[in-house]
Amino acid sequence: MAAGGGLAGLGLAGVVGQSGWAQQLGDFIAGPPVGDIPARQLSPHVWMVFAQDGFPTPQNQGMMANVLFVVTSVGVVVIDSGGSLQIGQMAIRMIRKVTAQPVVAVFNTHYHGDHWLGNHAFAAEYGPKLPIYALRETRERIQGAEGNLWRSLMERWTNQATLGTQVVPPNQTVQSGQTLQFGDVSLVMHHFGICHTPSDLCVQVVQDRLTAVGDIAMTNRIANMDEGSFAGTFKYYQALQAATGPQMWVPGHGEGASDLLQTYGAFMAGIWEPCLKAVNDGAPESAAKAAVLADPRVRSRAAAMQGFESNIGKYVSLAYLEAEKVAF
Repeated sequence: MAAGGGLAGLGLAGVVGQSGWAQQLGDFIAGPPVGDIPARQLSPHVWMVFAQDGFPTPQNQGMMANVLFVVTSVGVVVIDSGGSLQIGQMAIRMIRKVTAQPVVAVFNTHYHGDHWLGNHAFAAEYGPKLPIYALRETRERIQGAEGNLWRSLMERWTNQATLGTQVVPPNQTVQSGQTLQFGDVSLVMHHFGICHTPSDLCVQVVQDRLTAVGDIAMTNRIANMDEGSFAGTFKYYQALQAATGPQMWVPGHGEGASDLLQTYGAFMAGIWEPCLKAVNDGAPESAAKAAVLADPRVRSRAAAMQGFESNIGKYVSLAYLEAEKVAF
């Protein structure tokens, strides 16, 4: 059932869609359940509820970011809880198909809502004292205006399918280099400056040689770089690989791969390097865009990459502006 259908049955669809009542109604009217997506095992301890789509729509009900969970001897650890109450509830159902162990902790990789709005479901099921970990800036952003902004955006993008979701911020702060032990599994926190955002947390599952990288790399779409840095991305990759060694890199969007940082890094370099050259040569942004589109690292992926046509111009502009700052 579409979200609008449920509200229409109450005679409220038009009101909710056109007024500020949506936030108030969200306290006691929830959008429809999200259909089950069976978890897939990636490694001895790590499972993934995979998001097929890279962007939120009414059809996918906001299911656009992977939910990972780690089964340890003392309970389940979730890495990114999904983009709504309903997605979090679905993830809990999928976890219970794998293990009877309770969820004992949640990690949020950054403050974009598709990765943490599902906190509501886990706190509701396992109690408000459930540890939810994040970097300090991520906690502060979610506790501030960013939290409600993302809740509203997801409702709008999904035609109210995420209605009923409440902002449940992280309640525990982690730092880069910190190790948290959960029974037989060691999780190491990594953060190396501005990348996709200023506070991207990567979580290394030591025993499995697997690292959840959030949105610092993606398989088949361009990461939002409005608050990020192209130059910072390459520095982050170098530092992360030096700290961990070879890993299975599992992104928030798309499939994991041992060469993900290499392949996605090459694509990003295909945007960054022509922009940097154009700035250094005194060429305009239009010339930079033409060079980016002609770059084989970009051209080879353009046809299959989600959202490429609608987003490449924006990201060339962002890279060009950053290149100007670097050059001058």
